[in-house]
Amino acid sequence: MEEVKLFGHPLSPFSCRVEIALKLKGIQYDFLLEDLSNKSPLLLQYNPVYKKVPVLLHNGKPILESVLILEYIDETWKTNPILPDDPYEKAMARFWAKFVEEKCLAALSKTIWSTGEQYEKDKAEAGELLKLLENELKGKKFFGGDRIGLVDIVANFIAFWFRALQEAVGLDVLTKDNFPKLWEWAEDYMNCSVIKESLPPKDKLVADFPPPYMGEHLVAYFKSRLASSATTK
Repeated sequence: MEEVKLFGHPLSPFSCRVEIALKLKGIQYDFLLEDLSNKSPLLLQYNPVYKKVPVLLHNGKPILESVLILEYIDETWKTNPILPDDPYEKAMARFWAKFVEEKCLAALSKTIWSTGEQYEKDKAEAGELLKLLENELKGKKFFGGDRIGLVDIVANFIAFWFRALQEAVGLDVLTKDNFPKLWEWAEDYMNCSVIKESLPPKDKLVADFPPPYMGEHLVAYFKSRLASSATTK
């Protein structure tokens, strides 16, 4: 019998990626909740390099880094593929997943923390990247076509985490008016039953963000912005 365990945290978009892939493929797994401010010896044993979640343990062998875990899952369990069979289409899916991972997440995250002129600069930078994603969606429901694929799962931070946080602090980086296709994609993505059951409650996400391990100054800063936003709405 196969042993599948996932070391993760329900508020982590990276852990959520792996849960979504496992659920899409119908794979039974044990979820091992990690305290990210006091990581378990097992997590540190299986991921001594980066010391972070997620870690997928398959028959005693650890697989690290969420995007690599997604590819491993797709190659190991063939049902409901999240990568296309065609070599060119597969390469393009990997390209856009890397674009989201390395470019978009960092640019969008910066807007959460910046204010004033710096916010406008960061918003413009993020907007240029979102335009590229918007264009990639033309003629498609999901980045994977008619069904959820690798890029959609990697971009779950955009669909749920970022939109929830920008709403909480009153940002206007990704809106329905500015990016209608991306907005529609996010709505379709989050309305899928497997996605719904994998996402944390929005109010808990906002209340518990940022996690304590990011540092007291960031936690205090976000809470102050959240409080300020609440008084101006």
